[in-house]
Order: sequence, then structure tokens, then C-alpha cells
Amino acid sequence: MAPQPSPFGVLKVKRKRVFRQLRRLLKVRVWRSYTFREVAVLVVLLCALGGLFLGSHLFQWRKAPLIVHSELWEDRVAAGGSVVATEQTLWQDPPNPEGWAACTRPIEPYHRLERMLIGEMVIGKSGFLQVFLEGGLNQQRIGISNAVVVARLLNAVLVLPELDINPVWNDDSSFGEIFDVTHFITTLSDDVHVITSPPWGLHWNTREYFATGIRPNRVKDAPLHAPPEWYKDNVLPLLKEYGIVAIAPFSHRLAFDGLDANLQKLRCRANFEALRFIKPIRQLGDEIVQRMQSDRSGPEAPAGDPPGKARFLALHLRFDKDMAAHSACYFGGGWRERRELRRYREYAWQGRVEKVQHSEEELRRTGKCPMTPEETGLFLAGVGFSPDTRIYLASYDVYGGEARLAPLRTLFPHVRDKYALASAAELAWFEGHASRLAALDYHVLLQADVMVSAAAGNMHNVLGGHRMFLGPKKTINPDNVLLAQLWSNSSIGWKEFSERVHKGHASRVGQVKLRKKGQSIYTYPGPDCMCSPETNETYRT
Repeated sequence: MAPQPSPFGVLKVKRKRVFRQLRRLLKVRVWRSYTFREVAVLVVLLCALGGLFLGSHLFQWRKAPLIVHSELWEDRVAAGGSVVATEQTLWQDPPNPEGWAACTRPIEPYHRLERMLIGEMVIGKSGFLQVFLEGGLNQQRIGISNAVVVARLLNAVLVLPELDINPVWNDDSSFGEIFDVTHFITTLSDDVHVITSPPWGLHWNTREYFATGIRPNRVKDAPLHAPPEWYKDNVLPLLKEYGIVAIAPFSHRLAFDGLDANLQKLRCRANFEALRFIKPIRQLGDEIVQRMQSDRSGPEAPAGDPPGKARFLALHLRFDKDMAAHSACYFGGGWRERRELRRYREYAWQGRVEKVQHSEEELRRTGKCPMTPEETGLFLAGVGFSPDTRIYLASYDVYGGEARLAPLRTLFPHVRDKYALASAAELAWFEGHASRLAALDYHVLLQADVMVSAAAGNMHNVLGGHRMFLGPKKTINPDNVLLAQLWSNSSIGWKEFSERVHKGHASRVGQVKLRKKGQSIYTYPGPDCMCSPETNETYRT
């Protein structure tokens, strides 16, 4: 993808005039005293000259929106609202002929824990287990669910997991500021004993205590995707010796295979049932959903919508600076974009980004580059969504700002985000806390009629699995390899593009796909946590 031509040449004539005026002033003999007016003119000319140089570099990134696929874009705009799929097909839930449904009830025989008082909890237990979780909201959800399983595996009491301050988003939200603690403890009361903090005799085991020295009861070397035997061999002896053990880091530290069926079901109970957001998040999320469903600022609701309830699509657009830099891809923003993202990589990861070893052409050809807002708009139109479609936009700060979003908004005028649908007063408690904002988006995305994620990642994986678990509900998963071939074809017309996009995604709309070895149970909950009538297991609603 060739960068746009620099506007530097457009300013050439103006710069020549500035140089000419500057030379005329400087030809005056040195011994002559300049008048105030001449000094002022000189300063203005020097500032103008600097502005012209600087402006020529900033122009590409800060001005009007970048249209990279200009020919395809113009062809789409000329095509108007034509689609290749019917409204009924677009909004239908994915086919589920085998009748898969959520199924997390334990398989008997299953040892259910008796309710115990706080002072009695240590009786018959190995000790207390603590975990400190890094990462964003969805990485923390996975870590919490895995911690529940490890506590059950080791017969330990689980201390409510602590969320580390996120170094990227600088979010200090606690567990109780995102998840409903009472619901979490009650839902899991048959499986694991959970307490909110270490008991008095062990109250000194805090995050600060473990961070200020080498502690023998802190486990720092838990391998990625560790099998259950590793915890029995390495953590259980420490629990018995010290009474309390902290594992940090803990993200992705439990294998997806090698656990018995009830432990796998417990993972899903923890993630999809016990981890409920607190009431303020749920209330505002429900209000945003209702406002999307009742938004009549655009055209009338599509045929078939229930009265007073318009269908809407939720778009998870991951195109922040962090994602753009880590991808090592080029998005058409000129040399300044390349320099800015290179410097950010050096700052955020000290240059340790494996993708930079590959050429931009190779990354794009293999589908490793996230879709830009422009490409996302073309993709949605190619699938068949019309300009009348109501879209809820879930995203963090978009790299390039509104200029980057303009092509998407041009194709789909009825794009709304939480800032357009909720007042500043309603969002005041969320502002400055990325995890709370992400939880709000998660709640809305979960309820959308259709969800599309423009980039792979934890949010895409966990939400896709959650929607599959609940329905399945229609969740379109873009085929980046196919799309990369289409983006690179400069001669492709809109008709061919839309036909290939529509056909290529017929089987990528959230159908139940059974988990394979090594795959995440949170992305593919079946068959571990889903049942079909043929399994003869009782559904749990």
C-alpha cells in the first residue's frame, strides 16, 4: 500500500516567496539599526517559515480523512444502499441444528462444599490462595476463572483476586468496582470458598508485602498453560508449609487440557455466570441498549423489528495507538505515522515486537494487520449491511481521531458510541478508568443483535465465546486473510468485492464450534460447557 503523496510540493511556491522576503531583509547592512516594524516582520517571517516546514509534515496525518482504498470506496458510494443479502438473513442467529445450549451443572458424583464460617474455613483446607492479575478486563476475567479452578484443585480457600494497576491504561479499579462480589461468592459457594481478604493472622500478605522483597510463599515462575499436576507438585507443598501462597503473575497460567470434566465446567460457571458486573455498570449498559433500540433519529426500523425496538449491530473497533504500533503495519499515514509508531514501540516494549522482523507487505498478506475504520466500513457494507444500520461503536481512543473514523461514519451515518448515548453525568464515574469503560462496552456488546470485532484479541475471543455460550448469538468473525487479498487487489470492483466477502463469511457468524486441543475454553465453550440433546445431560439455564 503506497503512502499518500506529500503536500510538500503544494507549498513550494509559498516557501519561495518567504525566502525572497527573508533575503531582502537580511541584505541590509549589519551596522544599520532595525526598526521595530522590521524586527516584527522578520519574526513573523521566521515563524511562518517554520510553520510551513512543520505543516508539510503534519498535513498528511491531521487533515481530512485518509481514503486508502479510493477506487473501491468510490465504487461503493456510487452503489448506494444495494446489498447482497436480505435483511432477514443478516439479522438471523446462526444455525444450531444440533441444539447446543449452555450446560455447566456438575456431573455427579460431585463434592459440594458446606457453608462455613470465616473462622472455620481453614479447617480441612490446604490454606489460602492469592492471585494478582495483570492485563485488561478480559485477561483479568480469564485469570479469575482460572484461579477458581486452581483453588478447587488444591482444596484451598480463594482470597478475592486482586487486579493490578494496568500499566497501559493506568486503571486502578478494584475487583469490587467492576464485579459483583456477593454474586461471585454466592454463585461459587458449592465449589470454592471465597473470602474478601486474608484472615487476621495472615493479613500482612498484601500486594505491597510481596512487591518489596523476595518472599518464599510467592510463586513467580508458574509456566504459561501449566498442567494441573504442576500446581499439585509446586504450589500445594507451599500452601501446607506457609498457610497462604500468592501466585503472580497468573495470567494464562492454567492449561486448557488435562482437567476433568467438572473442573472445565467450573471454569465456565466462574466466567459466564459468577462474574457479573456491578449494578451501576449493568444499569447504564441496559440504558444504552434501550437507547440504541429506540433510536429513531435515522430512518424507520427495518421490517420485522418488534414495535419500539430497533435491531442494532455492535462493532468492537480496536484501532488504538497501542494496537496500531504493536501490529507493525502501515496504515497510509505517511512517514510521520511510521516514525510515531516506531517511537511508541520503543517506549512501550523497548523495541521487542517480533512482527517488525517481517515486511509490511508480508504482514498484510497474511492477515496480521488490524482493519482500519475505513476497511471496517467497507467490510460491513460488503457483508450486506445497509447505510440505515444502527451501529454501537465500542472502542478506546481511535488512533488518528475523528479523521480516521470519518470514512466509517460516511458509510454508516447512524454510528453511536457511549459518549453520544449517555450524558457526561452518567459517565462521570467511568471516566479515567479503562476497565470500567470496557465493562460497559462488554455489557452492551453481549446484548447486541449482531456483533462484529474488527481485530483479534482477548475482547474478541472472550465475548465471542460468551455469545456462543448464551445462544448462540450472531457474531461475525472477519477472515483477515481473505480480506487482505481483496484489499491488495486494486482492480476489484464493488460487486465482486461484496460477493466474495458475503460468501467468505457465511460460516463465520458465531456457529457453535467444538473446542480442539490447545484452544481456549472461553472462546470455544463447547463441548465442555455446552450440551446437545444427544448428550443426555440436563441443561442449566
